[in-house]
Amino acid sequence: MDTSNDAASGLEAVLSLRGISKHFGAVSALTDIDLYVNAGEVVALVGDNGAGKSTLVKILAGVHQPSAGEIFFHGQPVTLPDPSAALRLGIATVFQDLALCENLDVVANIFLGRELTPLRLDEVSMEIRAWTLLNELSARIPSVREPVAALSGGQRQTVAIARSLLLEPTVILLDEPTAALGVAQTAEVLDLIDRVRDRGLGVVMISHNMEDVRAVADRIVVLRLGRNNGIFYPDASNQELVGAITGASENAVTRRAGRRAGRAEPGAPNP
Repeated sequence: MDTSNDAASGLEAVLSLRGISKHFGAVSALTDIDLYVNAGEVVALVGDNGAGKSTLVKILAGVHQPSAGEIFFHGQPVTLPDPSAALRLGIATVFQDLALCENLDVVANIFLGRELTPLRLDEVSMEIRAWTLLNELSARIPSVREPVAALSGGQRQTVAIARSLLLEPTVILLDEPTAALGVAQTAEVLDLIDRVRDRGLGVVMISHNMEDVRAVADRIVVLRLGRNNGIFYPDASNQELVGAITGASENAVTRRAGRRAGRAEPGAPNP
């Protein structure tokens, strides 16, 4: 059994990693990584390019296999041999490129590869389900029959997240969800992440934008050169965060800033 439960509360993490390492030949991409995610919590994964963030997410998505270490889901050890296994378990991933087909409409993209076909393509049921998902997310999309090519960057991110929720996952991984978006579109996506958390999902978000991280994260995990290098909360100072990211701070892994105002300790019961 996993022993990575939150020490303060005794609650079991939905997803946790113990001692994860990954080698590509002689190159060490990750070394002895620990990470846990609770239900209804956004964990931001930050670090410089090459810190190992994307490699870690790909391990959780079943794209890469760890060279060492263990993955636990609801306290039970699991293996993720491929992306399908991760999806079946309840881990959904939205990669930075979104993998949307611009020539298809919103419905077709949400159900791509998972079309409802009891006898023939059930367009009505798929349209209803697509609208339901988007309404639950308060999405600003004019029509589920709108071609993805006509949507803004924020709307495309919404479609990709709605598609990831189709199989009702427990954890969702978001790789740079606000990259290259304008101010209004970024705000739309951050609101969307809040709503995903409110559904009780655990969220792991990679981001280089500290303002976006502070806006939605309950906890910030810093990776540096493939290793854990700090756990902080959103009211941590820029000096502390940048110091952990760049390596300027000594013993950053043992230092924690104060928790997010108005939120319980991650993993702990709300007061």
